[in-house]
Amino acid sequence: MPVETLAEREAALKELLGLIEAALGDYLLGAEIARGELTIRVPAASIRRVLLFLRDDPHMLFKELVDLCGVDYPERERRFEVVYHLLSLKHNQRIRVKIETDENTPVPSVTSVFSTAGWFEREAWDMYGIYFSDHPDLRRILTDYGFEGHPLRKDFPLTGYVELRYDDEQKRVVHEPVKLRQDFRTFDFLSPWEGGGGFLPGDEKAGR
Repeated sequence: MPVETLAEREAALKELLGLIEAALGDYLLGAEIARGELTIRVPAASIRRVLLFLRDDPHMLFKELVDLCGVDYPERERRFEVVYHLLSLKHNQRIRVKIETDENTPVPSVTSVFSTAGWFEREAWDMYGIYFSDHPDLRRILTDYGFEGHPLRKDFPLTGYVELRYDDEQKRVVHEPVKLRQDFRTFDFLSPWEGGGGFLPGDEKAGR
């Protein structure tokens, strides 16, 4: 089977984009083809309608939701993007769909379109605090039940807010505010011998 060139792939993606533009009309806020990949932007409120079209239209058949993830841009008014990566095995095509939202506006869950979205949406909620309306079981999935905040937000402190440890006196795990038990240090990672004088036992053999 001949290998598809980048020019051939981009030509196929332009044809695909033309079909999408004709079908979705006002649902399409923007689109770009870069490095052999097609990305489209749509309103958050229309995401189910768009994904249903991409899944079911005979010219699309993007029946695999490969990934769903969040992205945080704190400087934007709508700081979050939700990114959907779809695959069409029938047509050997991929597409990326992006929507935007803020901290307070729910995004429609697409679990009714792709059942695999369930855990992906739970992860985006846990890590970023992106709320998905109509999700059947929107709980944390990677952090503890009592965890505070959303650790992949750009403004989340590197140390977190609380730490947990086993208390031998209470014989249980306890949560408490983070305590930095060591002063902050700056390391020179380009020098593996920092603090050792640059000479280790055995180095004298190197010149033999």
